[in-house]
Amino acid sequence: MENFLELEGGYLAIGAFALGAAIFVGTRPFVGNGQAWKKTVPFILITMAGFISAHYWVTTSRMADVKQRFISGGPVICESKAVRKVAQSIIIDPKSSQNWTLIEDEFHSPEFERGFHSARCLEYFYPTKNNIIKK
Repeated sequence: MENFLELEGGYLAIGAFALGAAIFVGTRPFVGNGQAWKKTVPFILITMAGFISAHYWVTTSRMADVKQRFISGGPVICESKAVRKVAQSIIIDPKSSQNWTLIEDEFHSPEFERGFHSARCLEYFYPTKNNIIKK
């Protein structure tokens, strides 16, 4: 849960701002005699709780899938926020010569200055003749 708050704190702050705006606007006397907040605030709270819960479930299940794939010897692909070029992703393969290790929820290698969080990774499957679609 702590990692989720760390990774998605910006989105939670945006949601809190939206809730604050709804409360501010809904309590103004020119909007439904100052009683509009009784309808808007519960709607926004329920909607945000649903989206946050769904996002939490999707993120944590993807993190578990990525970690399990890495532990079982399969490659994963991660977003690299340190490099802002065309090749912004990196393939992390436990069988590679880069000596990747998984420490808690982060992938580390002596060749990279920063770690890669498993929440920003996906399972990766190397292209083969069997999984390439030809048009």
